[in-house]
Amino acid sequence: MTDGAAGPAPDCALCPRLAAFRAANRRAYPDFHNAPVASFGGSGARLLIVGLAPGLKGANRTGRPFTGDYAGDLLYPMLIRFGFARGDYGRAADDGLVLVDCRITNAVRCVPPGNKPVGAEIGACRRFLAAEMAAMPNLAAVLALGTVAHGSVLSALGCRKARYPFAHGAVHELPGGRLLADSYHCSRYNTNTGRLTEAMFADVFTALRRRLG
Repeated sequence: MTDGAAGPAPDCALCPRLAAFRAANRRAYPDFHNAPVASFGGSGARLLIVGLAPGLKGANRTGRPFTGDYAGDLLYPMLIRFGFARGDYGRAADDGLVLVDCRITNAVRCVPPGNKPVGAEIGACRRFLAAEMAAMPNLAAVLALGTVAHGSVLSALGCRKARYPFAHGAVHELPGGRLLADSYHCSRYNTNTGRLTEAMFADVFTALRRRLG
């Protein structure tokens, strides 16, 4: 189920570099999604998970956040384990997986070259993140995966970044009573280097489940 605020149009031209990359990918991979990736999950959820951007052969291929690459292999089983999803994760948008009281989006909706969006692209896409959160009436907690997501959430909410520094495992109380939880991104690089372990990731969800009940 995907509802809530409208995201960027399929041919969004806000970011020329990303639009050009999208056009090149449509030629190279005509069977891929190759468009801004919409959020996944219902807008009535209390938890919003914010990642960085779609992966070239992950969400950019499948059309669903964190689906089809290593990050999803870690994230979705964790969501199932902690009751934020039900079903089986099959690395495809039609695997039947359902999110429970959870919604997933990205700070940048289009795949960037080298998985690295630049500041202007992050800023241009922030309007969609702000609209996303505004369209979630029950939003109680946001989980930011990585520093870019953390910063984008704070900027979208009009919060001073200096007051809420990023730290893995941190849980910040924001004005209005919402929570901002931080985790290192569940990328293959972070897990291969040991920066993020499965146990560390589970600790973040343990804290969130305790707070949300």
